Amino acid sequence: MDILENILKTVKEDAPVQEVRRGLSWTAVVSRRCGLASTMAQGGCSHEDGGGLEGNLTEMSALGLARYGLSGGMARASLGLAVINSLIDVDPNRYSDVEGLKLVKDLGKGKNISVIGHFPYLDALAREAKNLWIIEKRPRVGDYPEESGNDLIPQSDIVVISSTTLINDTLPGILKLCRTGSVKMLLGPSTPLSEVLFDYGIDMLAGSVVTEKDVVLKSVSEGASFLQLKKNGGVRFVSIIRDYDDIVRRLAGAE
Repeated sequence: MDILENILKTVKEDAPVQEVRRGLSWTAVVSRRCGLASTMAQGGCSHEDGGGLEGNLTEMSALGLARYGLSGGMARASLGLAVINSLIDVDPNRYSDVEGLKLVKDLGKGKNISVIGHFPYLDALAREAKNLWIIEKRPRVGDYPEESGNDLIPQSDIVVISSTTLINDTLPGILKLCRTGSVKMLLGPSTPLSEVLFDYGIDMLAGSVVTEKDVVLKSVSEGASFLQLKKNGGVRFVSIIRDYDDIVRRLAGAE
């Protein structure tokens, strides 16, 4: 969780926790703004005392809740990431309303592309890429199993990484497999729009900004999937690029 801890260190202003929603697909926390993260959890209903603070989360400060979220397993990490996303200063002058996969489609013509995690709308990307390798923990037909990443990621010109890798703490290992000069994107509504991630070699951040809190909280509470969340509205899907010209030069050199 070192990456999330370092992002948290850049947060200068605490805030009260106004609301916490932990849905089937998404976790939402409202403090300075509404932050989202994918819900990742193990287990089911428990009648035991788990020793946690669940049931009293809105009595904590946002920074306190974020630290609590980063102190346990994946369920807490989902919570911690949602809190961090609710605290990050997002400068609207730094991001564009270009969705992440559209950026990759434009940049990835004739390139080898690995996508870590199965996202919607990958067919259009497959038509532009030289090779599109979708690498999944639970592969569907046509996907590659997780262990294939050891061979495919080092061959990739562009590596698109699900931001859930911040929750299950697999991002550092994936980044180590990326070859020097490859272009890396962190993708998904959970993505923290923090330039700290550029220090780890990420080139593009493709995440979300909640624009209508009540709409999104309703969607989260009712178990909306990614596509349903997008359809219901209240979320802008945005991108931040570290250095677009440098990315173009590196990809040109990969030809």
